[in-house]
Amino acid sequence: MEHENLTTVREFVLLGLSHSHGVQSVLFSFFLLFYMAVLPSNVLIILTVWGDSQLGSPMHFFLANLAFLDICYCSVTLPKMLADLFSNPKTISYNSCMAQLLFLHFLGAAEIFLLLTMAYDRYVAICKPLRYTMLMNKTVRCTLLGASWGGGLIHGIILFALTITLPFCGPNILDNFFCDVRQLAKLACANTDTVELLMFLNNGSVLVVCFVLLLISYAALVLKLRAFSSEAKNKITSTCISHMVVVLVTFGPAIYIYVLPFRAVPMEKVIALFHTVIFPLMNPMIYTLCNKEIRSSIVKCDEV
Repeated sequence: MEHENLTTVREFVLLGLSHSHGVQSVLFSFFLLFYMAVLPSNVLIILTVWGDSQLGSPMHFFLANLAFLDICYCSVTLPKMLADLFSNPKTISYNSCMAQLLFLHFLGAAEIFLLLTMAYDRYVAICKPLRYTMLMNKTVRCTLLGASWGGGLIHGIILFALTITLPFCGPNILDNFFCDVRQLAKLACANTDTVELLMFLNNGSVLVVCFVLLLISYAALVLKLRAFSSEAKNKITSTCISHMVVVLVTFGPAIYIYVLPFRAVPMEKVIALFHTVIFPLMNPMIYTLCNKEIRSSIVKCDEV
């Protein structure tokens, strides 16, 4: 009887990044300009890799797909966030919230698995150079890419399935600019300790395991460098550094957000903002700056 008298939540209120109109205007201008400047750069990377036959290596293939994934990932939250900067109250329907949660974790996990694939590609290229072409042929690379997307989809569906089972019938305020799965679990009107634990394990285990595997793979590459000449060491080091920078900026905020206990503080929002908007668009550019082949190809296109 008690549950029958409760009203089902049909929308959530997002508190956003700031309540000051001046700050909201500055944030809107900054993120709109950032999006308009960096988004075409990522599209240029994709078109350059796909349009230049000399960039047909597995590394460039994965890099183009990483750029595409990052564009999709930041597009899940950024358009809504920009629209909400001039909305009061900032609301999102239940269905839109669940869809945002699904795609955010689907694309985020797919990117993590793709970074693992790229680490494996570098390991094979450096440690087994004579068999690299055979081990990373077109069928293998497409299979690895499909596994990355498939693994991300499974991860997103698991979180989505767990979340839609939660009954929301009371508070509907989320202290964030997007639908955060941990805050949603705290708003549920029933005992959700088991579901919260499953959500934490699903996020935390995937992040920590993948991060440890990446550290191990790059540690193995560093040890392998001792057998190479100075010129080869410099080239390999440049590639590995760019990979490690992307790994750190991807996993650092994600581990802070999803592994550590939630704290409703401004720093939580700032880190979430960098994780969902800033870093995804910057990742492919970090790779590109350390990749002479792509830079040369872009310059040739500009000259033409």
